[in-house]
Amino acid sequence: MTKAEFVDAVQRGAKGMTLSKRETEELVDCMFEVLAKSIKKDKRFAFPGFGTFTVRNRKARTGRNPRTGEMIKIKASRSVSFKVAPKLKSIL
Repeated sequence: MTKAEFVDAVQRGAKGMTLSKRETEELVDCMFEVLAKSIKKDKRFAFPGFGTFTVRNRKARTGRNPRTGEMIKIKASRSVSFKVAPKLKSIL
């Protein structure tokens, strides 16, 4: 699903509300900004019935360049992981 398709689905699903496409897109953008800020600040964001986003730290490690086969060092990094809630998992 693309962002445009998502915005259309949210606009259609907003029962009892009349939102323009632009207002719906601004609402979706705001929602994802709040989600990102929450993950950055608290290192975690949980939405009951959907799942939990958490920050994970990856250690530095040695990898292999697939083209040349030479060993390379991969720096430590942080990434966001997602764990599906049981309610959503049962739907899938």
